[in-house]
Amino acid sequence: MKITAVKPYVLHHRLEQAFDSAFSTFADRWACLVEVTCDDGTVGWGECLGPALPNAAIVEAMAQLLIGRNPLDIEPIWTHVYGQFRDQGQRGLTMTAQSGIDIALWDIAGKHFGVPVHRLLGGAFRNSVPAYATGGFRPVGRDRLLALEEEILRYREQGFSGVKIKIGYGLKEDVRAIELTRKLLGPSVALMIDANHGYDAIEAVQLGRAVADLGIDWFEEPVVPEQLEAYREVRQRQPIPVAGGETWHGRSGHMAALSARAVDVLQPDVCGCGGITEIRKIAAMAEAAGIRLIPHVWGTGIAVAAALQILAVLPPVPKRHAPSDPWLEFDQTENPFRMAVLTKPIQHQRGRVAIPEGPGLGVKVDRQALAKWALSRDR
Repeated sequence: MKITAVKPYVLHHRLEQAFDSAFSTFADRWACLVEVTCDDGTVGWGECLGPALPNAAIVEAMAQLLIGRNPLDIEPIWTHVYGQFRDQGQRGLTMTAQSGIDIALWDIAGKHFGVPVHRLLGGAFRNSVPAYATGGFRPVGRDRLLALEEEILRYREQGFSGVKIKIGYGLKEDVRAIELTRKLLGPSVALMIDANHGYDAIEAVQLGRAVADLGIDWFEEPVVPEQLEAYREVRQRQPIPVAGGETWHGRSGHMAALSARAVDVLQPDVCGCGGITEIRKIAAMAEAAGIRLIPHVWGTGIAVAAALQILAVLPPVPKRHAPSDPWLEFDQTENPFRMAVLTKPIQHQRGRVAIPEGPGLGVKVDRQALAKWALSRDR
């Protein structure tokens, strides 16, 4: 079996309602999917986190390194591709592009052997995981608190046992939003907050102290990801557990954060950190360091399926009679192609999601939907 083609697909949709994170405005939804084809007809799918068009360009540049290779040589291929781009690509787009390729190779391997990826990784500890709803962005042109109330009530009605909202818009506004969310959710639903590095350390400490009594599970990306000392300061000077990691690419980036004891919760994204090959090494480092790992997820059903394969094999932490399952981040913002690209969408049942059991990632791509949302490569 040999690789004959590596093809990126750029998906795009213009949103009817734009929304803000702390540092950017989402007026569109984008995705970069990767298809790897073999000479026996086997096809694997992956996804790249981050800007779709640049990811696609780098995937195309990497493709020449894969043609003619055995797709089951996943580790040698990973090492070769990384080595060819190492001098300019230890973090950032080269790592996100490589992630999509790597996930596709694991999908091929699972299909070749007729087992889900989690079986190739050593077997599943669980067959389903709890999902938390990610949302709570600030809609452009709408009242922030009114929109948030409508959204949180919807999540509660759907049975989610955890919700994450976005902050980083200003201390007073953020405190009001967090207080409202806790009031609406009640005490039994987990609440997480994500600043998308919208604060400096001073503001992050002030925010953490102001809402410390509201039962926050973690405070995500309080400051910019390159400032590990600022992460440590936030962690030491306010009581909410600190989380981060979606932009710490590769094992070396995550090792720096682990060594600095910068976070309580490490959040690599399988579509950004280097793929399945790399996230399993990051998970082993986190376990050895005694740091909880909960993957970041932001993408289509392919990204969700890849994350679920990883969540299946994460060891129980701590190892006890009734260990806690790791969370699946389940984006609930507007994205019409998120699950439409799959023939069978991944859905939650009262806030819980089953691990796909089919070969590879356990999902199938709907090529008609793909054609509907994919940009022509000459645009």
